[in-house]
Amino acid sequence: MITQEPVIKVGIFEGRKEVRGTLKGKFHITGGGELEGDFVARVQAGKIVLTSHAGNKPIELPEVFCKASQGASFVLKDVTIGVQFHWQRNEDQTFEGDIRLLLAGDGTITAINEIGLEGYLKSVISSEMSAEAPVELLKAHAITSRSWLVAMLDREKRTKQQGKPAPRSFQKPNELIRWYDREDHVLFDVCADDHCQRYQGVTKIISQGADEAVRRTRGTFLVYQNEVCDARFYKSCGGLTEKFENAWEDTSIPYLQVVSDSSIRHPEIRSESEAERWIRSSPDAYCNTTDGNILRQVLPSFDQETTDFFRWTVKYEREELEQIIASRSGFDFGTINNLTPVQRGLSGRIVTLKIEGSKKTIVVGKELEIRRWLSKSHLYSSAFVVDVERDANGIPKHFILRGAGWGHGVGLCQIGAAVMATKGKKAEEIVKHYFLNSELRQLYQ
Repeated sequence: MITQEPVIKVGIFEGRKEVRGTLKGKFHITGGGELEGDFVARVQAGKIVLTSHAGNKPIELPEVFCKASQGASFVLKDVTIGVQFHWQRNEDQTFEGDIRLLLAGDGTITAINEIGLEGYLKSVISSEMSAEAPVELLKAHAITSRSWLVAMLDREKRTKQQGKPAPRSFQKPNELIRWYDREDHVLFDVCADDHCQRYQGVTKIISQGADEAVRRTRGTFLVYQNEVCDARFYKSCGGLTEKFENAWEDTSIPYLQVVSDSSIRHPEIRSESEAERWIRSSPDAYCNTTDGNILRQVLPSFDQETTDFFRWTVKYEREELEQIIASRSGFDFGTINNLTPVQRGLSGRIVTLKIEGSKKTIVVGKELEIRRWLSKSHLYSSAFVVDVERDANGIPKHFILRGAGWGHGVGLCQIGAAVMATKGKKAEEIVKHYFLNSELRQLYQ
């Protein structure tokens, strides 16, 4: 396990032909002197050409590393957040630490922020949650985020030693099983968006509470049997959390099992009829809240646009759904007749779904691939039941998806944890509720 604070490489964006920004304070450019002020970086003749509006001589390098002087920061223009989700938008963002511009093989620029783990976490806590959330929630989130990141880096190191990553896609003639993980990134440790952890630098005000939460938990990790926990998190479990293997690789992780998000123990979902009753009900759960004061405390402004996260409904005309699935999957199913769950997890989330069409029938999984195929962005979760309205000939007219929760459901439920904090629960109690039989350990000062 680690013994000192690591430096994290955060991918802010990639695939850009041009990068615009501002260096606020002096930055030392490796092989190119010092620079500050507005800049533009473009690709020309196989190099990155960095031009300053201050009139400095252009810097031409295959890779540009800008090391910040004390107190310096930088702004990047038009950073995309919420990529492919319903809240996607662009905004200018400010970052502390160093900036590295890499020339990718396709002739585009990748922008990377290099920053110490604890500084990174202050931003993550303020980006994932409102910085005004209860300090015990912020502490719980700091421990969770810190643990996930270091566990991910350890896993990547082991993967490199083994020579090749484990497969994440299995395809047969009528079946496609696919899942996604952080290893999709090659040039940096983590991206700055929901695929990894939301990281928006110091664009949002880092409150005293967020700063205190990171400082008071510095170097503290969730540990299980002397290994840092792969501590996943998401917005709302819908009442029950899910097992790791139902969202990612087929490996059972003892501390990522089904947990009832309530002081009342809810039974696990073990049949389609139980899933129907569960999803169509509104059970007692920490994350079953409509308290606007709590939601304003724990959700950033753009997440507050989503109010139906615990139980939700999406209705499609059949032709609309056929177009979405064809666009998202790349397959022409013809007339879609049925959406049938094949396997569900114990939280009610669908692990594999059969899509039956007049031209093609495919079983698809796992949960995120299902959510991608059935929405122009992403469904809130794969915990849903399907109602079909048919015409006199039995042809579907509408598909109505009634669902539960927001996210993959594995590990810490952010809204549930927020409610626990408002009820007086301490950070240690919160994280141990979601990560079974884990312990807290400080690994560096």
